Amino acid sequence: MTVSDSAEAAMPARLRLSTDDVCLRERGSWLREVIGREYAEVEICPPAGGGLFNEMTIYPWEGLQLSAIRSSAITIERLANEPRNIPQDAYFAVILLSGRYSLEQDGRETFLQPGDMAVYDATRPHRIRCPRDFSKLIVSIPRATLEERVAGIARCTARRIAGGEGIGGVAAGLVRLSAGQADRLSPGEFSALATPCLDLLSLAAASVRPAVGSLSRSRISLLNRAKAFIERHLSDPGLNAGAIAAGVGVSPRYLNTLFQAEQTSLMRYVWQRRVERCRTDMLAGTHAGRSLSEIAFRWGFNDPSHFSRLFRRRFGCTPRECRDGNGAELGGD
Repeated sequence: MTVSDSAEAAMPARLRLSTDDVCLRERGSWLREVIGREYAEVEICPPAGGGLFNEMTIYPWEGLQLSAIRSSAITIERLANEPRNIPQDAYFAVILLSGRYSLEQDGRETFLQPGDMAVYDATRPHRIRCPRDFSKLIVSIPRATLEERVAGIARCTARRIAGGEGIGGVAAGLVRLSAGQADRLSPGEFSALATPCLDLLSLAAASVRPAVGSLSRSRISLLNRAKAFIERHLSDPGLNAGAIAAGVGVSPRYLNTLFQAEQTSLMRYVWQRRVERCRTDMLAGTHAGRSLSEIAFRWGFNDPSHFSRLFRRRFGCTPRECRDGNGAELGGD
């Protein structure tokens, strides 16, 4: 092994992708395919004058994913009627390093300055507009992971988190340092930074949650415990309100009041998480040999018609249409 080989082996795993490796006429379609595979399926609008450039370095990060991206001006949009052909189901925390950046989701639009950050739901409709060259970091956080940590995370999307002060500054600073030193750290050192960064990003996201309808800290903690219990027992067909309430030590009625603050109910949340897990399995290559019924039973369903009905309500298409790539996301129930 050479000295360079030894140094490379001591660095965290990474994937580097660049439009410089693709001929000019194919860059648009190549970038759309790469973003769809690595992040979320979107439409892209490159600069009117051509010259599309995009370079990304992607690091797996202890259940998360850290990406450093440089790009020319671009508009990226995920539409409500797009097929959902990817297994990713994540929230993205974006930290702008340079340039200008606007993010729209759920009727909100926020404008970031270098250093600022924001969170958005990658699987739901959104629009990103960057009118000039820019660079950014993205931390991809699995949906269940962030929802366990931040009650009401859906109300925190597309909101500017100031990167120059407070918890936003601390969170953005540690993520920037982690990305900047990634190639100088051992894999173990780099991995060890993932949890503290996630903790800080969760706090930063919670800091912009609207006060209206918010929960006290103790109730948020209880809600997060309930969600964690649900995730651990999601495949159990016997999981019901009584079992969940007993698992966290409160009454089913009280638990329902906590979920009402997020515009849902306890069991509606359970069934939604089950169909989301089913969809993830349906689109994952590792489960290509499983039938739709097997996948449904694996995640606690015992009635195929009930599964199909809830799936259509959640995603706007049948399970078969989703697996075949002919479904459309409506983005809600």
